[in-house]
Amino acid sequence: MSKIKIFALGGLNENGKNMYVVNVDKDIFVFDAGLKYDNDINLGVDYIIPNFDYLIKNKNNIKGIFLTHGHEGNMGAVPDILESLPQIPIYGTKLTLEVVKNDLTKEQIEKTNFKEVRPHAKIEFGKNVIFPISVTHSIPDAVCYVLYTEDGAIVYTGDFVFDPTMQGAYKTDIGKLAYVGKQGVLCLLCESFYADREGHTSPYNRTAGFIREVLRKNENRIICTIFPGHFQRIQEIFDEVGNTHRKLVIMGKTLQQTITKAIEEGYLTVNTEIIGSLNDLDLKDTVVLISDEKEKPFANLERVIKGFDKFIKIKDTDTIFITEPSYPGIEKRMAVIMDDIAMLGANAISLSNKKHLLHHASREDLMLMLNLMNPKYFFPVKGEYRQQYANADIAYELGIPKENIILKLNGDVATFENGKLTNSREHIDVDEILIDGKSQGDIGDLVLKDREMLGENGIVIISCTLDKATKEIVGGPEILTRGFIYVKESQDLLEETKQVSREVIEANIELNSKRIDYSKIKNDVRDTLGKFFYKETESKPMIITVIQEV
Repeated sequence: MSKIKIFALGGLNENGKNMYVVNVDKDIFVFDAGLKYDNDINLGVDYIIPNFDYLIKNKNNIKGIFLTHGHEGNMGAVPDILESLPQIPIYGTKLTLEVVKNDLTKEQIEKTNFKEVRPHAKIEFGKNVIFPISVTHSIPDAVCYVLYTEDGAIVYTGDFVFDPTMQGAYKTDIGKLAYVGKQGVLCLLCESFYADREGHTSPYNRTAGFIREVLRKNENRIICTIFPGHFQRIQEIFDEVGNTHRKLVIMGKTLQQTITKAIEEGYLTVNTEIIGSLNDLDLKDTVVLISDEKEKPFANLERVIKGFDKFIKIKDTDTIFITEPSYPGIEKRMAVIMDDIAMLGANAISLSNKKHLLHHASREDLMLMLNLMNPKYFFPVKGEYRQQYANADIAYELGIPKENIILKLNGDVATFENGKLTNSREHIDVDEILIDGKSQGDIGDLVLKDREMLGENGIVIISCTLDKATKEIVGGPEILTRGFIYVKESQDLLEETKQVSREVIEANIELNSKRIDYSKIKNDVRDTLGKFFYKETESKPMIITVIQEV
């Protein structure tokens, strides 16, 4: 019999940043390693990943990171993790690993331990076995994982939806899911994104009819923005454009490579004759496809709207079509974009989040999964806490006792001994790592506070030059400001600032004429000017003092 611990390093009470850890005795299995985009609270932060110190401390016991599919919320943190743990095995289906490799440098790819998994082919780790099962999502080759232990199976669903119209690499193997349920499931970790929504997600995840209407009603150029990982939406756009006389121009090297590779591997079925070039970009009958890379949602579209794109200039005859419904966290951003498009005189269309859904399980889908799995314990994951709670209610309605339903936050550990949930209150320290551009590691709270201060109150730089021998002031103090005051109308304030700075510097020189403590001068200038500026302007700019000798 085993001692099993299940907890999340990210993904609970939030959207994205999914990373779930199952510790079976000493063997550690990590399911997904995702990021989430910042909501503009943290200035300049591009994305956020889970703190993975736990993995670093226990790296010798990690059997691998098992990725369910190729979306950033589930695999976007892998490149950052590999910087610290380059030899950790990364398991995923063929397409999932290809998506991960697109985010890596050539050197990283060469030294990374990638292991391709095939649905329904078991992977043995001593007494424990991993078994992937095909599920339906908006990207092909999505799987859920079954971890067989001596005490029963632990199932992590990943993202899924039941839609019988999606076949091939999108098809759910319901027979295998039912078979696992018959064998006995100890604990089911199941997504909660649409748990508070009644009914099935299907057919509201399909948008071919709506795309067809947009193409029919708008005769001029249409600019479509998509998420590159949503292959099903890309397929729908290609299918509908293929039924018209229009050309489709794919913008962006990354998107072009993604689509070309998907066509070559058979994940997209496309009539390549409809694909146009830059020569077709400004034609009336063109459909332009743009997407976002590993940035904030709509970053590329925003660049086009602001006129910074060297190829696309929005005309008042254009239609901008956002082909994904909004979801929690980006509603405000989308509303601003729609307003900006309207100000340019162009037509803006987006999918309603009431009539159109992402490929996630709604209430009836979750009920079906629960019936197939018939778990002893149920652990809602992936979503805000209210969505986890709604998922727990579903399980309770289907007969799972309340004491067998596990509601946790990131870091809270659910411990099983000999197949039974204990009252353990163990907690793993968790945190977030804020990633800015190509910088490695957490940029830190101090950097964010500096950015916040600069953004709200600006900066003042005081520079002063001293004689190296006599320590007398021979130049300055000079004052440089940015974002603090309007200089032309604040000359009196600047002169007073110079005088206050000079007095502080000279006072320090008189006290320590032989050996001057420049750090003390800088601190005294900052403190004195800070009080002076707040008294005069009620602002607290960042103050930097530069002292040099000649």
